[in-house]
Amino acid sequence: MLSQGFVSAAAIAASVLFILSLGGLSNQEKAKRAVWYGIAGMAIAVFFTAFGPGIGGYWWMVPMMIVGAAIGVYVAKKVDMTEMPQLVAALHSFVGLAAVFVGFNADLERRRVLASQLAGQSAEGFSAFAALLAEKTPAELTFLQVEVVLGVFIGAVTFTGSVVAFGKLAGKIGGKPRQLPGGHLLNAGAAALSLLLAIIYLNGAGFWALLLLALLAFFIGWHLIMGIGGADMPVVVSMLNSYSGWAAAAIGFTLSNDLLIVTGALVGSSGAILSYIMCKAMNRNFINVILGGFGGTTGPAAEIEGEQLAIDTGGVASALNDADSVIIVPGYGMAVAQAQNAVSELVRKLRAAGKEVRFGIHPVAGRLPGHMNVLLAEARVPYDIVLEMDEINDDFSDTDVAIVIGSNDIVNPAAQEDPNSPIAGMPVLKVWEAKQVFVCKRGQGTGYSGIENPLFFKDNTRMLYGDARSSIDALVPMIE
Repeated sequence: MLSQGFVSAAAIAASVLFILSLGGLSNQEKAKRAVWYGIAGMAIAVFFTAFGPGIGGYWWMVPMMIVGAAIGVYVAKKVDMTEMPQLVAALHSFVGLAAVFVGFNADLERRRVLASQLAGQSAEGFSAFAALLAEKTPAELTFLQVEVVLGVFIGAVTFTGSVVAFGKLAGKIGGKPRQLPGGHLLNAGAAALSLLLAIIYLNGAGFWALLLLALLAFFIGWHLIMGIGGADMPVVVSMLNSYSGWAAAAIGFTLSNDLLIVTGALVGSSGAILSYIMCKAMNRNFINVILGGFGGTTGPAAEIEGEQLAIDTGGVASALNDADSVIIVPGYGMAVAQAQNAVSELVRKLRAAGKEVRFGIHPVAGRLPGHMNVLLAEARVPYDIVLEMDEINDDFSDTDVAIVIGSNDIVNPAAQEDPNSPIAGMPVLKVWEAKQVFVCKRGQGTGYSGIENPLFFKDNTRMLYGDARSSIDALVPMIE
């Protein structure tokens, strides 16, 4: 059994490693090292917490940790990169549910300790969390109840909200916003009733008040995210990430676990910042995302004239061989087709031919921030030619060829040209300004948000229909 001094020192070391991990993830070249910082920090946190003072029950704790680790390894090996967004949402749900269960247990332990004290029994029989409760003053126990309420409420909202987000990202639940009759009034009513139950609970009500509060929070999480359109799911996932962090921080206060407080605060604040960045990238108001779903038109969308003109790989190859500058815009379709390695080979041949080739990455490309960056890094695309939207958007007008691979909404000119479009005002990559645009797309359907794209009908756009990987594989040998 380790002393509290060792545990406190380990908490500081793990906190530093977590901070280094977050800092390193902002740079692609340092990201791999940053991941190892996070792994080391978590290993230290688990070990020193499990063997801290007053901890017992190893006969069931260790087997559960082994089972959980085995499931984690299995899932990590099985999940494809295209399924990463829904995996992140699923993991957030586990954090939320854990916060709910810890909150319930904390309240039950509080009641057991109080009952023992009222019966005049000694506190020597208590261990771990119960022993900590036995030393608290009445004021501290009241504050503990506030922490429990916050942890349970935020955790419950995070759990059901993350489950719905997982379903929408995985295609198991329709992407269109859906709400029960009453809409936002139901959410407001449930929130008001939750506040009332919290007050009742803090004034001495039984466990039933905390249980009902959790049930209402489960409903709020489910109904809130069901009312948000699928195209806003990237923002929702980062928002739920923030929620899971704050839930963990609240439970950290409950358990007097400094490391959990620090880690929860890091996750909560970084998730909130990421949500802000994504809302800015989509020109969306955060409150509108949470309350209104995607878009919100003020009138009929502009009619699209013309037709989509197809081209074969030979025509695309001819244009690329004549071009001096090329910008490639990847999207979720590239990930689904697993075409990143074929694209990397195409880039290698084009650069070998003396052409300037760069990538334009939208902040929400691939349904998750950094999704495309990870795919391209995995395919060994040089970091220095992968540019963010703000860095490359002004260069399309001087570009010979723009190739769009599996993207729709992030290259949709309606965002700038049609004030009635559901994505009006959303910053997009202005690929249509290039001399020639080739769109690699499986078919003529709309994107994830279901919005038609005028880009496909422009005079300088040609559609390369088919599987992205097969199309690029066929294109590579034709590059001179």
